[in-house]
Amino acid sequence: MSESGANGSPLYEAILTGDADGSVKLTQTALADGVDPNDLINQDMIPAMDEAGRRFEKREFYVPELLIAARAMKGALALIRPLLSERGVEPVGRVVIGTVKGDLHDIGKGLVGSMLEGGGFEVFDLGVDVAADSFIAKAVEQKADVVAVSALLTTTMTAMKDVVTALRESDISQTCKIIVGGAPVTQQFADSIGADGYSENASAAVTLVRSIVTPA
Repeated sequence: MSESGANGSPLYEAILTGDADGSVKLTQTALADGVDPNDLINQDMIPAMDEAGRRFEKREFYVPELLIAARAMKGALALIRPLLSERGVEPVGRVVIGTVKGDLHDIGKGLVGSMLEGGGFEVFDLGVDVAADSFIAKAVEQKADVVAVSALLTTTMTAMKDVVTALRESDISQTCKIIVGGAPVTQQFADSIGADGYSENASAAVTLVRSIVTPA
């Protein structure tokens, strides 16, 4: 059994097909056999989530398939993360994410967070109904590279401007970028409030954050 190394490995397939129990068992076996946790992330987990994102973009996957793939990935990642912390391994980048004040929608934001974790980012999920100053406080505390703000209602998306303003007035305005997304949000709206980026969906969010943290 190939536990790590190439697309098509058992762990890769378990994550891609949403086999949460399988992904955990395969990760446990690989770690017990001495496989490097970084190899599991870079050779199996990230490629699996990238492929899930690619299939979503091609409309071969839909939101339910992305959700179960993300769930399977998170189960495996929960076993690996403590080992990386012990070794002082740095994440690709740090992202603070949440849904704006007055908005209680969680699924889309949660999916973006999971996809980012699968992409090697450390994610700090503030949940829903998050005030602008809470986004900034956490970003300052964690030295975040990106603040990702979600809104699912036209009545709450205007609160994104408050987060942008708070970030621009903060001490991290030069080092932290802000991106926005959600069903009613558009590139035009993102530009109008001064956001650094806009993502149409979870897969695109990972690509966007990567481009910000590791520009070509």
